[in-house]
Formats: sequence, structure tokens, C-alpha cells
Amino acid sequence: MEFQQAEQQASRILIADDNLPNCELLDAFLSGEGYEVFMAHDGQETLDMVEKCQPDIILLDIMMPKLSGYEVCQKLRNDEQYSCIPILMVTALNESGDMEKAVNAGCDDFLTKPVNQIELKTRIRSLLRVRHLTNERDRLMAYLLEVEKTK
Repeated sequence: MEFQQAEQQASRILIADDNLPNCELLDAFLSGEGYEVFMAHDGQETLDMVEKCQPDIILLDIMMPKLSGYEVCQKLRNDEQYSCIPILMVTALNESGDMEKAVNAGCDDFLTKPVNQIELKTRIRSLLRVRHLTNERDRLMAYLLEVEKTK
């Protein structure tokens, strides 16, 4: 099996959107890609699902009940355990100020609705590649520190 296929099959994606048809559409776009997909429908449920499913990437809507996507993003970035999870904001908001606010909240990338399927898949693959390489680097650094301790 190719590394990319193994990477995708091992990857968990959390889709956070209060609009069920949007969740279903994103799930349909990703269903044939071998990802494990989870869903949340408000900001607080998103935070709960992050803890429960430990996603490799989050597709996060901005306008949600209880906590906005901006607030969710900021909370995750301020939590050391979850701060490295890539966050792709997926929203109908498309003003430059919205994008700037999303980036300032800590998102890694930004897509506007309606989402282009190819663009979505490409951005997810790129963000997951960075995530998996970062995880591998961290494992190697921990291993090297252990080797140094035994000398």
C-alpha cells in the first residue's frame, strides 16, 4: 500500500457545521477517500468531539450556535494538547475581513462555500501531509532524546 493511501486511511476528519446538508455534502465528497469522518453541529459539540475522536484535521464552519468557529479555533490553539490539529475553515463568509479574523483565530487554511470538491480534497491532503510529517518529526526527536539519555 502506498504511503499516501495508508496516511488517508489512518486519518480522522471532524466536520463541524450546524447545517446538516453541508455536513452530508462534505462527507459525500470525502466518503470514497478512506478517511474516518466524524461530525459536530455546534461549537461546544465540536470541542467535545475533538476530545473524543482526536481528529487529524478539522473542517470548521464559522457561524455555529453556542460557540463560533472563531471561538472554537482560539480555544483549540490555546490548548497544548490540540494546538497542532490543522483547522480548515469552511464558510459562506467571504469578505477579506472574515478571512483575516479566521487566520488571527489560528486557522491553517480557508475555503468558501460552495466548496469545490477538488480544492477541498487537495487542501485536506496537503494539511494532512504536514500533520503526519510533523508527527513523525516529533517521534524521531523523542527517540533521539532517549538515545542521548542512554549515552
